[in-house]
Formats: sequence, C-alpha cells, structure tokens
Amino acid sequence: MDSLLSNLKIVVPEKIYVKDPESSALGKRIIEHSIILMEDIGFDSFTFKKLGALIGSNESSIYRYFESKHKLLLYLSSWYWAWIEYQLVIETHNLPPKDKLKKAIEIVTRVTKEDSNFSHINEVYLNKIIVNENSKSFLTKEVDQENKEGYFVIYKRIVCRLKAIIIALQPEYKYPSSLASTIIDGSLHQHFLKNHFESITDCCLKVTPTDFFTNLAFNTLKS
Repeated sequence: MDSLLSNLKIVVPEKIYVKDPESSALGKRIIEHSIILMEDIGFDSFTFKKLGALIGSNESSIYRYFESKHKLLLYLSSWYWAWIEYQLVIETHNLPPKDKLKKAIEIVTRVTKEDSNFSHINEVYLNKIIVNENSKSFLTKEVDQENKEGYFVIYKRIVCRLKAIIIALQPEYKYPSSLASTIIDGSLHQHFLKNHFESITDCCLKVTPTDFFTNLAFNTLKS
C-alpha cells in the first residue's frame, strides 16, 4: 500500500481554490502552516493575516490561492476525506463482505497516524482539525449552493462507498445511507466527546470509537 500511496495525488474540487496550492512551493507552505496554525488556535481565531506572519508572506499572497478562510477549511476537509477514501479503497480491496465492513469502519473511525507520503501535510493535526472544525465547513447559509457546485463531493462519495459495503453485507437493511453517515459523522463526535466531555461518552483509553461503531453496525445489521 505504501508504494501505491507514494504515487498518489490527492484531488480536491477545483472550485474550492483560486489557484491550486499543490502547484507551487508557496501554496504547499500555505497548506502546511495553515494546518499547524488552525490546530493551534482554532478556526474562529484563524486569519490570513496571522498565517501570513507565520510563513513570512503578505496576506494578499494567500488570497491568490483561497478567497476566504472558509474556502481554505473546505479544501482541508476535502483533502482529508480524499485521503481517507484512498485508504478505504486500498485496504478493503478483495475482502469478504463482513471483513470489508469491519475494516471500513476501522478506517473511518480510527486515530490518525502521520503519513510520510505527504511531507507538507501533518495528517495528525489535520485529523484534529476535522474532529473540531469539520461541521463549520457546511453549517452555513451557503451550504445548498456549495453542495450544488460540488464542494462536498468527496465527503458524499466516501459515505456512498461505506453504504455500498453495508448493502453488500445486508441487502435487506432499509437505512444504509443513514447508517453510513452516522458512522462517519458520529466518529468525529465521539472523538470530540472523548477529548472534552468524558462523562457523556463510553469512549475512553480502553474503548475506542472504532469499538463502539463496529458494535453498533454489526448489532444493527443482525436484526
């Protein structure tokens, strides 16, 4: 898998950015340090002015790549889900249905480890941003229009992939889309609760979101 991923280029919907940040050294620095800064201070406190100061570049140079910090968050979210999707495709290939679902749940719910194939992106920090900030990419007044323009196509694609795996195991199950999206979104929520509201989740050092959603999915599909 490592050899395949080393040749991988993550593709993000073009409408999200003004100029592809992967096309230049400055663009890659913008992505690299935006992840570091956003993980450190949060999306609400994040500004292009602060990012520019961090990378030693003026604010206007960042606007040549992204119209707003909202579009930057959409880019980071899309990149993350595309990276998860490639893992899902490669690691579940040729597995029987039950093992395929178990592995798929593990991939979309597990703790992220850094991937050396993308030196300018810290996937561990990016995962923390997705856990804490992902909902801010779509809980906006513009969500319907942005959806029409394809900003969320990668996220929806990964939900559909998980849905297909559920159907392959249990074709008679009536709610595969809801179960798939619940596993993916619910995992982010359980990771957040585990980190900040321990009293209202069973997830902890001994019980992971993967354990919970594996149990939930297979007990649901038995009925």
